[in-house]
Amino acid sequence: MLRHNFLTYSGKIVLQTLGEIIYFPLWWYSVGFIETLKKELNFLRNQEQSLGFSIWMKNLFVPMYGQYDIAGRIISFIIRFLQIIFRGLVLLIWLGILIIGAMLWLALPFFLIIALFFQINS
Repeated sequence: MLRHNFLTYSGKIVLQTLGEIIYFPLWWYSVGFIETLKKELNFLRNQEQSLGFSIWMKNLFVPMYGQYDIAGRIISFIIRFLQIIFRGLVLLIWLGILIIGAMLWLALPFFLIIALFFQINS
């Protein structure tokens, strides 16, 4: 007798589909959210490296171009301080965007359920 036929495969497919539908919210709010946060943190680290924010912070009091006189030190400090402020603001903007992205990740299923509810009731 045949062990595998249309009915056994159909049952397996239906059970697997139901299992994935039930598992989806668990995945979305656990593994999926953690992976999203890891990617966002990696992106923020890459942005910090591309802006060189930590390097500007380390060299705040180091005179530029080896000018160790008082005017060179003051000008170097002012320029580096302004660069740190600007680059820090850019990093804060990126951080805000990433926080909004994480909140949207958490809220997206609710928005979809509400949209589906309105679509069904209209």
